[in-house]
Amino acid sequence: MDGAVRLCPACRKEVIVMGKTHIEKNIVQETLVIPLYGRKLCTELFPNLFEDRKAVELIDRIDYDFSELEKRAKSTAYRFGALEVAMRENDLMIEAKNYLKEHPSAAIVNLGCGLDQTAENCDNGKCLIYNIDLPDVIGVRNTLLPESERVKNIAADLNDFSWFDEINAENGVCFIAAGVFYYFKKEDIKKLFNAMAKRFPGGKLCFDAANERAVKIMLKTWVKEAGITSIADYFSVNSIENDILPWLKNAAVSSKGYMLGYNDLKDKSIPPLFRTLSKIGDSFMKMQIVRIDFER
Repeated sequence: MDGAVRLCPACRKEVIVMGKTHIEKNIVQETLVIPLYGRKLCTELFPNLFEDRKAVELIDRIDYDFSELEKRAKSTAYRFGALEVAMRENDLMIEAKNYLKEHPSAAIVNLGCGLDQTAENCDNGKCLIYNIDLPDVIGVRNTLLPESERVKNIAADLNDFSWFDEINAENGVCFIAAGVFYYFKKEDIKKLFNAMAKRFPGGKLCFDAANERAVKIMLKTWVKEAGITSIADYFSVNSIENDILPWLKNAAVSSKGYMLGYNDLKDKSIPPLFRTLSKIGDSFMKMQIVRIDFER
């Protein structure tokens, strides 16, 4: 068989691949594949609403058994989940692009980036782009999405604020985070937000959030495997007035519905059931995009 022997950045084993990056099952890097596949699926299902051709390309470059995801993709629940992933990316892109209109040479920083290219999709030809994630994840990203002149991939733990020194924010900075903060404890998020507000005045942070009820559902499997007994310590947002504003003295905080706040989803390709589920998500689950503007 033609191919090359490489050291898999995910499992640290030598594997023979046909010009593809190998990702094994049951490891941290597998979590990179699920949202990537969701973006690929949404591109195929709802092209008028969402398009991520890079996700389609990356799926073809990854050596991974997609058979289970392909089976799930036939279900209504999984397809709605793919729409959720797409809307989250669209929402954050809108916020980042709006910031670049006022600060064209700013930095766009994708926190917990995985294989997401939201920051790159906002590129105006002038901005700086930073993608931050844990070292093993950045190892995979560097193989599939290497750095360029204005794009830097940073291996770091978000709770270790030394990564602040890597960001050139002299012309402004917009941070985005998709599906990341649910896995952090409230106290850690409080420390992170306050440290960012102090270090990056005039900057902006946008991220997705949900109420405690929704977070319990989302993290159910992960919590069980991690042996965690209480989900109440983990970050959720029932209301920005009670859960975020008391933390920050010098910041403006606002939010919009995650699914319908930026797009009414009235495109004819969207099944009526999906719009109903979106209304439930935005209201009952408090699925939202939170925007924090750090005051100067």
